[in-house]
Amino acid sequence: MLAMKTALISVYDKTGLEDLATFLHKQGVQLLSTGGTLKFLRDCGLPALSVADYTEQPEILDGRVKTLHPKIFGGILARRANPADMTTLADAKMAAIDYVIVTLYPFVETMKSASATESDIIEKIDIGGVSLLRAAAKNFRDVAVVAQQSDYEALKSLFDSSLDDNAKLSIRKHLAAKAIAHTSAYDAAITSWLGKDFEPYPDTFSVGFSKLQDLRYGENPHQSAAFYRDPLCSETCVANAKQLHGKELSYNNILDLDAALEIARSFPEIPTVVIVKHNNPCGVACSEDLVEAWNAARACDPTSAYGGITAVNRPVTAALAEKMAEIFLEAIIAPSFEPDALAILEKKKNLRLLDCGGAFTAPNNQKMVRSVIGGALVQDRDMGRLTRDDLKVVSKAQPTEEDLQGLLFAWKIAKFVKSNAIIYTNKNATIGIGAGQMSRIDSTKIAATKAQSPVRGAYMASDAFFPFRDNVDLAADIGIKAIISPGGSIRDEEVLAAADEHGIIMVFTGMRHFRH
Repeated sequence: MLAMKTALISVYDKTGLEDLATFLHKQGVQLLSTGGTLKFLRDCGLPALSVADYTEQPEILDGRVKTLHPKIFGGILARRANPADMTTLADAKMAAIDYVIVTLYPFVETMKSASATESDIIEKIDIGGVSLLRAAAKNFRDVAVVAQQSDYEALKSLFDSSLDDNAKLSIRKHLAAKAIAHTSAYDAAITSWLGKDFEPYPDTFSVGFSKLQDLRYGENPHQSAAFYRDPLCSETCVANAKQLHGKELSYNNILDLDAALEIARSFPEIPTVVIVKHNNPCGVACSEDLVEAWNAARACDPTSAYGGITAVNRPVTAALAEKMAEIFLEAIIAPSFEPDALAILEKKKNLRLLDCGGAFTAPNNQKMVRSVIGGALVQDRDMGRLTRDDLKVVSKAQPTEEDLQGLLFAWKIAKFVKSNAIIYTNKNATIGIGAGQMSRIDSTKIAATKAQSPVRGAYMASDAFFPFRDNVDLAADIGIKAIISPGGSIRDEEVLAAADEHGIIMVFTGMRHFRH
């Protein structure tokens, strides 16, 4: 039986361990360990007792069973203030274990590895480590538990003689909460992997986000907030981007960056510039010349572009940076920034610059989670995409190839505009955007009002069907050439008759793109 304070240490990630273990040893703490951790500690010149020697039970099943033993879990779970528990320990010659320091096998990293086999992934499902953390967390009144290297300093603080018992209890309880959160996220990742081929919406839906950063505030200054990322997500996204310059990201910045980047990623075949304000695009344009794309995107709504968020799907050049630097922008996200471009933009000390990676990955059909009071809504990501072959021309007037190109461009933008959404475009740039109105006719009017260039001859997209012909009549009044919409209204015949009456091309997609 061990007579002194005891720390059980079993870590996969050895970062910072030598410093912590040396500190514990100097405090008179007995080190108890297994496998690779035991070897590491001894190689550091620290006296460490083998779990196998202490339990008199060697590791079995190729190391699958190391610490699952009554001497270990009894020592962790024994309540120090409970005489019966302490008598049990004494009679069985078990030591009380006071500190449990465990980092888990890298399940997520292994799962995301392209070369990992199913067997490789299974062997990285930690059993003993999770059990140790949960046991120690349960007995936080007597045991301190650490699940991450970032909490090593908190553990050291328990040896501060200036702290009273209540302060130390609070630290242990906080560490326990963090350990349970850590194992919960770990289990959520395993659940996701094991269940991916079965129920898309299981009875219990688990998520395991990890915190990237605390935010100054939420949507409004009186709301607190933090930014979390999904460790299972490896695709191009704001959560995986690297901030190169500027002020700390705000809650609203992150929402707008996400919206802008998703639009830019929708045009992998051509350089594209997107400007977003309040989660709606206020300008999108495609061109082989990025400066031309910027000019066209900004021209759609130059007033709203001021203070906007910009996404570019190609590296930012010095020429583009010069143009963007002419106005106030909150943030720019791109696959990379040329050195000269970075030098130009960094002159604006508050401008947030984000590098989202050199090559855009394909979107994954992950589940989208949205909270409501008392619950959450979970759905598939909107992966709906159309080609020319998917379109159904329903009007007497027939589109040219250029018309189809313009209609598909408008339809791509409609997917990212808050409903009810109406978009006017030419074949590669937005002209007017009507977003978020309760009636579709109002969005149709607003898109025309917002247009900074003539709408005559433009293309019109609607994210959902037209409930009445009034939208088509108004489109004819302002000179719209062709309209793309899902169709499906009980008044489709009336709407189509209006299109034929005005000589407007009408194309149905059979797909809706509501965005709430």
